[in-house]
Amino acid sequence: MTARPALAVANYALDYITAAGPVQVLSDVSLEIAPGEVLGLVGESGSGKSSLAWALMRHLPANAREVAGSLTLGDIDLQRLTAKQLTHVRGRRLGMVFQDPSTALNPTLTVGRQVTEALIRHRGLPAREADALAIELLGHVELRNPAAIMQRYPHEISGGEKQRIIIATAFGCRPDVILFDEPTTALDVITGARILDLFARLRAETKVAALYISHDLAMMTRVADRVAVIKHGRVVEQGRASEIFRFPRQADTRVLVAAVPRPERRLVHDSPERQVLLAANRIGVHYGRGGLFRDAPPPATHAVDLSIRAGEILGLVGESGSGKSSIARALTGLARFSGEIAFANRTLHGGRDMNAAYRRDVQIIFQHPDSSLNPRHRIGEILSRPLKLHGGDAAEVPRLLEQVKLPRSYASRWPHQLSGGEKQRVAIARAFAARPKLVICDEITAPLDVSVQAQIIELLLTLRAETGAAYLFITHDLNLIRQIAHRIAVMRHGQLVDCLPVEDFDADHVHPYTRELMAASPAPVG
Repeated sequence: MTARPALAVANYALDYITAAGPVQVLSDVSLEIAPGEVLGLVGESGSGKSSLAWALMRHLPANAREVAGSLTLGDIDLQRLTAKQLTHVRGRRLGMVFQDPSTALNPTLTVGRQVTEALIRHRGLPAREADALAIELLGHVELRNPAAIMQRYPHEISGGEKQRIIIATAFGCRPDVILFDEPTTALDVITGARILDLFARLRAETKVAALYISHDLAMMTRVADRVAVIKHGRVVEQGRASEIFRFPRQADTRVLVAAVPRPERRLVHDSPERQVLLAANRIGVHYGRGGLFRDAPPPATHAVDLSIRAGEILGLVGESGSGKSSIARALTGLARFSGEIAFANRTLHGGRDMNAAYRRDVQIIFQHPDSSLNPRHRIGEILSRPLKLHGGDAAEVPRLLEQVKLPRSYASRWPHQLSGGEKQRVAIARAFAARPKLVICDEITAPLDVSVQAQIIELLLTLRAETGAAYLFITHDLNLIRQIAHRIAVMRHGQLVDCLPVEDFDADHVHPYTRELMAASPAPVG
């Protein structure tokens, strides 16, 4: 007799009702996950991956309409559950680990309070037992000094530590199925690899089933038994994780595989100029100040020396907290720093020395365009402001949009009406409105799926060819940066440990930490 699936989706269809009419989000989706099995779900942004997860958790928005199909957790019909019944299913029978652990943890409560609260609710434990089990669970996910972490608030721990806490809580509640929605996307390669190792170990111990959602194809081959590919709300292909990307049958799967960055497939073949555009010497970035009864916190970076040549693409890599973004903030005057920056025959010792010409010539593009684009301004106004600020004309907005491969009509749109990739194109257009000499790209492709990421990289290289701009490209994707960079700098614990030409990055003489980064980087699929 065939065992009942741990989770089953049968002929499921979902629409969102909008002012312009219904929008089809999922259509005729059918998936099954056996007990103890991990099914990977991959697809581009907007393909419906997360909508399916929210439907399974019964946490759909008010304008969602389920058109057809069924959602079954073991012997439970999820669509028939009342709100009260759902409280006994969520967490206890069906858990979820989110992409951003910061949004899943309450900033006003200690970590210990939040973990023990989940254990008391979903396992019925007394407070004392829940507290002891919480410390045990945090230790089990390799958090140092779990008793001390229990007393901390979420803002006092790193992103990787937060994600371990969420995973420990999910597994600790002993559900039948856990939904993982992009749990490693925001993490560096070393932290991401440790999270995947942790997931594999806990899965082997608990035999939990999982739906693992991601756009990272290489990572998917490491965690999933089977993989389903979703496109425009339809499952277009399913197969064994070891085979589906090596022998894709459908065109949509082949497009995803072709977009995966491969170090051997170089996209930049020129050499930068010899002239040094910017030289940063002994940069120490400082956050916070000392007080009467407390010492100043240690600097985020320690005496970092970095130079960027005209037209060069310099990659900057390292794990979370290594100081990469702090360097970017120092170079743009967004953080206090010691040391000096030499640029255009001037020496700068702080943000106050950065005049209008420097701020025009050195631009930054942030990781999350949702945070950097004003939601109350239309795209046209967002782009016209830097044009006016730096002596341009607002009539150039259509040219900027076309330069980043967006229709002129987008000038009248609001940021929320654009996809993630389109928002990032607007952020790129805003940076290039100033006609800069150096553009700092701070993890700008991290939240994007592989096909959109490939389009953004192609756009950046086209703009570089047109304008001659240099890039400081901060990332944790080693496969990607080895495709485009002339040199790669490696940071660890606020210090620069390596700075090498890209062809020497896997040589024997590299720093041990660089080798560790290389080992943690997933091999490209296909």
